Amino acid sequence: MNSAATATQSADADPHYKWIALSNTTLGMLIATINSSIVLIALPDIFKGIGLNPLTPSNTSYLLWMMMGFLVVTAVLVVSFGRLGDMFGRARMYNMGFLIFTISSIFLAITWFDGAEAAIWLIAWRVVQGIGGAFLMANSSAILTDAFPAHQRGLAMGINGVAAIAGSFLGLLVGGLLAPIQWHFIFLVSVPFGLVGTVWAYLKLRDTGVRTKAKMDWWGNLTFAIGLIAILVAITYGIQPYGDSDMGWSNPLVLAGLIGGCVVLAIFVWIETQVDSPLFELSLFANRSFTAGNAANLMGSIGRGGLQFILIIWLQGIWLPQHGYDYSQTPLWAGIYMVPMTIGFLLVAPVSGALSDKLGTKWFTTIGMLITAGTFVALIMLPVDFAYPAFALVLLINGVGMGLFASPNRAEVMNSLPASSRGSGAGMMTTFQNAAMVLSIGLFFSLMIAGLSSSLPDAMFSGLTENGVPADQANAVANLPTVGILFAAFLGYNPIQELLAGSGSMPGVDMGHLTGLDFFPHLISDPFADGLAAAFWFAVICCVLGAIFSLFTGSGKSKATDVDLPTEPHHHESVGEEFAATAASATGESPSELIE
Repeated sequence: MNSAATATQSADADPHYKWIALSNTTLGMLIATINSSIVLIALPDIFKGIGLNPLTPSNTSYLLWMMMGFLVVTAVLVVSFGRLGDMFGRARMYNMGFLIFTISSIFLAITWFDGAEAAIWLIAWRVVQGIGGAFLMANSSAILTDAFPAHQRGLAMGINGVAAIAGSFLGLLVGGLLAPIQWHFIFLVSVPFGLVGTVWAYLKLRDTGVRTKAKMDWWGNLTFAIGLIAILVAITYGIQPYGDSDMGWSNPLVLAGLIGGCVVLAIFVWIETQVDSPLFELSLFANRSFTAGNAANLMGSIGRGGLQFILIIWLQGIWLPQHGYDYSQTPLWAGIYMVPMTIGFLLVAPVSGALSDKLGTKWFTTIGMLITAGTFVALIMLPVDFAYPAFALVLLINGVGMGLFASPNRAEVMNSLPASSRGSGAGMMTTFQNAAMVLSIGLFFSLMIAGLSSSLPDAMFSGLTENGVPADQANAVANLPTVGILFAAFLGYNPIQELLAGSGSMPGVDMGHLTGLDFFPHLISDPFADGLAAAFWFAVICCVLGAIFSLFTGSGKSKATDVDLPTEPHHHESVGEEFAATAASATGESPSELIE
C-alpha cells in the first residue's frame, strides 16, 4: 500500500486530526515569530550584558547581524526545507525544526562570556535558530493544507497567521519586560514551549499528504543559496556608512554582492529548467493564482516589512521622549504603544480567512492592500508629535488591512498547489515573504537616511551652536553618519549623549539641556518627517501594486480541489461542533456535555 493511501486511511480514522495539526503548527509559528522580534527590543540590554557598545563603528556589523541574521537564514533555506518535506515527509521535517529551534534557544540562553566572542556566539546560534525556524515555516502551511479540506483552509491559515503576526508584537513586549531583568531570559523563555512543541509534534503529527520520491537538486540548492545570500548580505551592508557616504551602496563589495547575486540567481533559474526534480518548480508559475498571489504577497511584504522598525524609531527617538519617557524606558513602551496594530490583525485575520473560504479571496486581499496603503498615507499626514488616539486608530486600521489580506492570500496560494508540491510551494511563498522583509528593511532605512541626510546636518549644527557648542565640535557631531543617530534611537540610547561622548569638555554648555528629553526630539522632528514621507510613499506604491496583483488571483471564488485527499462528506460540522468533538475525544466526554 502506498504512503498516500495510508495517509488517507489514517485521516479518515481520525477526522479531528486537523485541529491537532493547527494547534501545534500555531504554537510553532508563535515561538518562531516571537524570537524573530524579541531580540530587536532587547538589543540594548544584550550589548550592555556582553560589554559592547553597538554604536561603535567596529561593532555595527554585530548589531546588524543580530537583528537580521535570523531573517536572512530563513529566507534562504525555507524553499529547500519545503522540498525536503515533499520528499521525506512534512511532519518529520517540521519535528526536526522544533528540535533544532529548542536546542539553539538553550545555547543562546547559556552564553557565559563577553565582548566580541559573545556577539559571535549569539549570532552563530541565532543562525542555527533560524535554521529551525525555516523548517517550521516551510512545512507548517503544507501540513495545514494537507490536514484541512479546501472549504476550511482560509480559517486555518487565518488562525495560523494570527499567531505569526501576534508573535512578532508579543516578542517586543516580552523582550521589553524580560531583558531589563536579565537578558538571558529572552532566549530561555522559548525553551519550555519548544520542549512541549517538540514532544507534541513527534507524538501527534503525521504525514497526511502526498510524498514525492525525487533526487535532491544540489546545484539548484547551491546556486540559490549563494545568490540570495549575496543579495541579502549586500543589502545588510548597504545601509552601513562607507567612506564619506552615509550609506554603503557605492561600496564595491556591496555592488559585487548585488550584481553577482543576481547573476547567480539567473544561473539558478537556468538550472531549474534542466533538472528532473527542481528546487523551484517553475511550472507552478504557470498557475495564475500562484503567481499573482505570490507577487501580491511580495509587494505587501516589502511595503509593510520595514514599518515596525520605522515606528520603533519614531516612538523611541522622538515621541516618547517628548512625552516624558526616559530613553531607557522607551523600548518597552514602544512595544506597548504599537499594540493597536496587533489588535486589528487579531480581530480580522481569522474572520477574513473563514469568510474567504465561502466568498473567495480576491476582494479580501485587494481591499486589505488598499486599506493598508491608505494607512501609510494617514501616517504621512500625522504630525511627528501626534495625538496618540489618532495614531492608535491608524495602527488599528493598518492591522485590519493586513488581517484582510494575509489569511486569504495564503489560502489562495496554498489552494492553487497540487498536493505533491505543497511543501515546495509553501517554501517559495515564505522565501518571497522573508526576503522581502530584509529588502524592505534595507530600503526603508535607506530612504530614511536619504531623507534625514538632506536636512539633519544643518539642523544639528544650528541647534548645537545656538546652545553654546563650539563650531568645530558642532560640525564634527553634525557630520557623523546619520545611521548612527537612527540606531541610537532604535536601541533606546540617548542620541545626543552618544554623539557628544567624544567631544571633550565644553565650558558654559548646558549639557543637561542638550541631553535632556526635549532637545533632540525637537531638533530631529522636521528632518525625520522628510525621511518618513519618503519611506511611507514607497510603501504606498508597494501596497497599491499588491492590490493590483490580487485582482488577478483566481476568479473571485476558490477553485481548490482535494483530488489527492480524502473525500469530504456532504454534511460539514460547524467549527464549534468540531472543536467540541475534538475535545471530547481527548477527555472521553460527549460533545453535548462539553457544550453544556
